[in-house]
Amino acid sequence: MADYIQSRNEARIMEVVNTLIVSGEIKNPKLSRFASINDISLSRDNAYATLYVSCLEDRQLESSVAALQSAAGFIQARIARVLKTKNTPKLNFVADTTERDAARIDALLESIKQ
Repeated sequence: MADYIQSRNEARIMEVVNTLIVSGEIKNPKLSRFASINDISLSRDNAYATLYVSCLEDRQLESSVAALQSAAGFIQARIARVLKTKNTPKLNFVADTTERDAARIDALLESIKQ
């Protein structure tokens, strides 16, 4: 049961943050509208959440992560309204480079085959 609640809270947090990005409610020119949250890791006690950010434009990934980190308090307040739990997690945004790393590994494997 606890795992279900945990995954539901993760999905709700991801939905809130992605909605804030797409709707433009986070007023930071460094934040790309093409940024999104791909994954989230929520601690068992809901005290901390690590959100993995990806962006279609690789050159704007780091600035988008920095923009989201600077707006973490605003985002946390919005999450508190939706979750209505005892603890609202402290947010930490991290660049998600798995797609870029996977493409690099595929290219290396292709070069080995030839």
